[in-house]
Amino acid sequence: MTSADLMSNKHRFFDGVRTAGILPTDSEELRLQKSLLIFATGLISFASMLWLFIYWQLGPQFSSTIPFVFQLLLIGNLAVYLKTLDFNAFRQIQISLFLFVPFVAQWSMGNFISASGLSLWALLAPIGAVLFIGPREALAWFFAYLFLTLLSGSFDYYLADSLVATQAKVPTQTSVFFFALNFAGVSSIVFLLLRYAAIEKQKAQTHLEEAHQMLQHEQDRSERLLLNILPGPIAERLKNSSQTIADGFADVSVMFVDIVNFTRIAEGLNPQQVFSMLNKVFSSFDELAEKYGLEKIKTIGDAYMVAGGLNNQRSDYSDALVDMALEMRDLLQHDFQVNQLHLEVRIGIGTGPVVAGVVGKKKFIYDLWGDTVNIASRITSEGVPGMVQVDETTYRRIQQRFDFHEPQTIYLKGKGNMVVYRAIGRKQGLVGS
Repeated sequence: MTSADLMSNKHRFFDGVRTAGILPTDSEELRLQKSLLIFATGLISFASMLWLFIYWQLGPQFSSTIPFVFQLLLIGNLAVYLKTLDFNAFRQIQISLFLFVPFVAQWSMGNFISASGLSLWALLAPIGAVLFIGPREALAWFFAYLFLTLLSGSFDYYLADSLVATQAKVPTQTSVFFFALNFAGVSSIVFLLLRYAAIEKQKAQTHLEEAHQMLQHEQDRSERLLLNILPGPIAERLKNSSQTIADGFADVSVMFVDIVNFTRIAEGLNPQQVFSMLNKVFSSFDELAEKYGLEKIKTIGDAYMVAGGLNNQRSDYSDALVDMALEMRDLLQHDFQVNQLHLEVRIGIGTGPVVAGVVGKKKFIYDLWGDTVNIASRITSEGVPGMVQVDETTYRRIQQRFDFHEPQTIYLKGKGNMVVYRAIGRKQGLVGS
């Protein structure tokens, strides 16, 4: 096994220990509390083992069973927690052991001096309570620590008196050494706990910032997708309200564009080629709609629907719609070719009142309804390839700026005979927007 493998296994081990007992549903604060308490359990167990080893090496062996039992209780409670995942019981028992065992060990050894300040280890209980439970709940543990300290000081003489009669006196050198050891041990554990807490909080903050950035990225992506489906103002209303969106517009110009003989053209193509052709054509139409400040409504098979007057981008939307229609016609005739055939379109434009709104709760679309929409659609279906046909309302509005062929009377299903006008182009000397 290589050194890299050893390091990897080491990291996996410590990560496993650090995250032991942590559930996916835990809050960041609870995750930190669990991780800290397991870390503290490991530190104190190691320190207790080291203290016991040194204590034996220096000669005195009385009361040595207490640190050993302390270790067994700490590890045993940790094992029960990992099996039951009852964190509340785990932390209450661990903090209780942190608090009471050092005082019991001190009482077994005599007074404060002979026990070398062993009760200092109990200070880890209120400090741990701040980290593992919370600042407010930690007050009770701090008062318990003060009570036991005062109790030990008050009755130390009587406790020590009875023990001195049966136990050998602890050498002064040993007391001084262990006082320094206890002080250094408690200080080190407090420092390491606080450092660990600070590092974990920094990691949590980093993860939180990364999650926030990812969330913001996904939100921006969703926003872009929504704006590709719906007009901007409609998208904002949909995000801020669950009410049905249906608006009436008194004057809107609606255009339908239909690719001529699309079915016949598509017969010689595979599905991927058909999709690629339509995507290229409609993407070009989308660019033109954006160029002229118009609103794409939808595509239906090989048909394309766009409208002007739904937003406030421009007031001459009827002119813009005709300009766009003429450019679309020329674009397909010159730049698009399938099986050596140039694509042609029928285009119909109608102007009048419409109702615009969002249909459905899932896979919703923004659509238009009304007689104006029906007229534009039927003018398109009855149109001539390569011609841009407009209804009379549209003609009256734009006739001063566009040239037209002689008016034509066509029959529209459900409408009867209707006069339509076929646009040629802008009048000489007039440039479109």
